[in-house]
Amino acid sequence: MSGTARCPISKEQYAVKVEIQPDVRDLAVRLGADVPYALKAVAGQLADDPDLGEPSGLPGILNLTVDGDMFDNCPDLSVGYIREPDRVEIRFLRVAPSAENVTEPAVEAAGDPHQRAQPADPAAAALTVRQVADAWHRITSWLKSHAPDSYAALRPGADSPALAVLEAELGIPIPIELRTLWMLTAGDDGAGGGGCLPGNMALLNLDAVAAHHRRRSDAQSHEDVFNADRPEEERITVWKATWIPVVALGPTDGTSGLYLDAESGYLGSWSRYNEPPGEVLDTLVTYLEETADMLEAPALATRDKPGLIDGALAWRSSITPALEPRWRPAAG
Repeated sequence: MSGTARCPISKEQYAVKVEIQPDVRDLAVRLGADVPYALKAVAGQLADDPDLGEPSGLPGILNLTVDGDMFDNCPDLSVGYIREPDRVEIRFLRVAPSAENVTEPAVEAAGDPHQRAQPADPAAAALTVRQVADAWHRITSWLKSHAPDSYAALRPGADSPALAVLEAELGIPIPIELRTLWMLTAGDDGAGGGGCLPGNMALLNLDAVAAHHRRRSDAQSHEDVFNADRPEEERITVWKATWIPVVALGPTDGTSGLYLDAESGYLGSWSRYNEPPGEVLDTLVTYLEETADMLEAPALATRDKPGLIDGALAWRSSITPALEPRWRPAAG
């Protein structure tokens, strides 16, 4: 287990409470028979020394690497946690990439995490990390309790090398809120034909993000050929370099979706049919928070109504007449 203590251990630090998010515990069970025990061991060490971790790629998040060889059935792990004066909260868990599984280009793209550009306002960035993590935790907790099929369709979080490769493909830095979300869940494979977001839209996996960005950029390059001969007021914009695809109409339907503008921080809508992009006027944080609100208090939901078809989440706006008899409104 690696990590560097940042300050001497005091008596008060020995009393630090360590909390493990339920979805992290659930993921630990799926990663290996001894992973829950390894996670418990990490919690014990953090209770003794909460500053054991090292800065991660996310502001406000410390990271520990666990050597899986110390346990019988446990891969190498990366554990991310929030350090507060009187408590530690373990928020992130993923399999750490082994040296032989990391390709040279990925290592080069990832670089030294300590060399990443620091946010202009570290406190605001750390708050954003927590807001995204809190909202996504609320969503996944609801799915686990009410829509287990939809919960099972969520992919594990991405690691830093995978995000570095995607960042190189996109050609722009991934905003901190999107980086946080993808480190928690790197895509939604869907259940019952739909994703878990309003309208049964689905969080894109990283390969799909790169593919959609490439296709949309190619579409804009095609338009730019004609834009060269158009008056400025008639030029058509179907895609910008700062737009990152985040959500698709469905797990297997990429005809339209939502992008995050890395420059403005707002979401917008895109379409394969080169329709004019539309403003959503949501940040990723407010979009996820409203989704969580609608799931927890469906009677108050206005944008869409959550419901269930068997073990899958089914939003009212996406229900076809054929599925109507099977749909049941969510009780919250």
